Amino acid sequence: MAGEPTSPPAAGRGRGEGSPLAEEVELKLALDEAHQARFMRHPLLRQASERHVAMLDNIYYDTASLALRRRGIALRLRRKGTLWLQTVKLAGSAAAGLSSRPEWEQPYAGHFDFSAIEPAELREWLRRPRLLARILPVCETRFRRITWTLPAETGAVLLTLDRGWVIADGKREAISEVELELDGAPVQALFRIAAQLADRVALTPAVLSKAERGYRLHGGMSPTPVKASAVMLLPRMSPFDAFRHIALSCLEHLQRNHHGAQHADNVEYIHQMRVAARRLRAALRLFGPALPGPLREQLREPMTTLATQLGQVRDLDVLLGDIVDPVQTALPEEPRLSALAGEITNLRYGVRAGVLAVLAAPAYGRMLLGAVEALHPLAPPTLTSATLEEFAIVRLRHLCRRLRRLAAAARIADPSTLHALRIGIKRLRYALEFFAALAADPPLRRLQARLATAQDTLGRLNDLANAGVLLSKCAGSDPGLREAVALIGGWHGTRHARLLAEIADALPRLARTRLPGPAFAPRRRAANRPTLP
Repeated sequence: MAGEPTSPPAAGRGRGEGSPLAEEVELKLALDEAHQARFMRHPLLRQASERHVAMLDNIYYDTASLALRRRGIALRLRRKGTLWLQTVKLAGSAAAGLSSRPEWEQPYAGHFDFSAIEPAELREWLRRPRLLARILPVCETRFRRITWTLPAETGAVLLTLDRGWVIADGKREAISEVELELDGAPVQALFRIAAQLADRVALTPAVLSKAERGYRLHGGMSPTPVKASAVMLLPRMSPFDAFRHIALSCLEHLQRNHHGAQHADNVEYIHQMRVAARRLRAALRLFGPALPGPLREQLREPMTTLATQLGQVRDLDVLLGDIVDPVQTALPEEPRLSALAGEITNLRYGVRAGVLAVLAAPAYGRMLLGAVEALHPLAPPTLTSATLEEFAIVRLRHLCRRLRRLAAAARIADPSTLHALRIGIKRLRYALEFFAALAADPPLRRLQARLATAQDTLGRLNDLANAGVLLSKCAGSDPGLREAVALIGGWHGTRHARLLAEIADALPRLARTRLPGPAFAPRRRAANRPTLP
């Protein structure tokens, strides 16, 4: 299956009979290759009214400069038996594995035909001779697809298992995916069937399409940890819709780092997963007044547990990389430091193995699927009549007042007050980040930069405080190891004093923190507008 690319009939410019627009709604799931046999034995498959097997060859086209990709367009030829089909897909909406996007599919007769594409501006853009002359194959996929038709309430759900390869420029990656696509059934049927499958096998939302993986291979892009992307809220959104938009972005962030966390040595993957879980928790807290209690609890508990588990790995990474390693570098001949570093490394491997087992277990996939389903209600609740901008102003003012109180109460000699201040800064920073699209940019960036500097300093102080507890745990009662702990504490003493001095200088300004006036200026509130807590 990984040989030379399949050659379709020669492509050229022309017209043909186009098919009407179809809306594809599907839930794409990554299936661990080790669970494929277990998946095939799932009793749900025996309930299928139909079962089909096909070998599919797909070729994706674009220009050398990837002009189609930049516009969110996928152009594909698919061979099914002796027939070739042309498919054009637009970006649509996709989040955490669930996607809904327009597509046009029609027979391919030796030339690309875009006559059925809407809107007209896009159709004419695709039909330009200059563009057509530059279109060439970019990547391809070859896989065996088994399709089961599962009856649902008002129609059916098409369940497919794809096994094969993504191929580009002589490189390939394995495909092991499950897709559930609506065929006249309601979207809840996707989640119900996915939950049944996930009870027995490890399934997680797949955030990278086969085409996107092919483009990455084509571009020679090595996988790297993914940071959170900007969340573009619109003023016309309700507070609940804004939260849903943010939460799905957090789940996407989580899953874009899931594979790397399991299969790569780069600790940043696990750190980014932790950030994603913490951002979702922050959004739950920020939007609390606009969310029903059951939804808050359904998301809060698993995200708190996951963030704690991932945080244990991150704490040991920081302990080794930022606390112990610099001292070892400064004192390379000190055997007690080497022995302590070995104990930390052993503990880190054990904790990491435990976290990887959590990420590979079916329970992790069930948790994510439950979260995605909870964020797609048929009738979103309306717990406040405030607009999103009004909601943002009230919540940001609340967090800003809280930050001023915490800064005024902070004492350099009291670590607990500094810890509380760090949490207060972090919550306001997350809120400003979430609402950034509603604000004037320059003043917002300046405030965020000031808060980021203070949070970083307080975070380093917190790492040093946590290091003492972790180092003592690793040293146990061994006299040599406890002496190594004392060496590390003494070596970092100057750094600790410098960080405290920086915070002492920053406290007065933090106690005067105000929201940017032009950025979040309140609009005239009507007499009947509610005031949020």
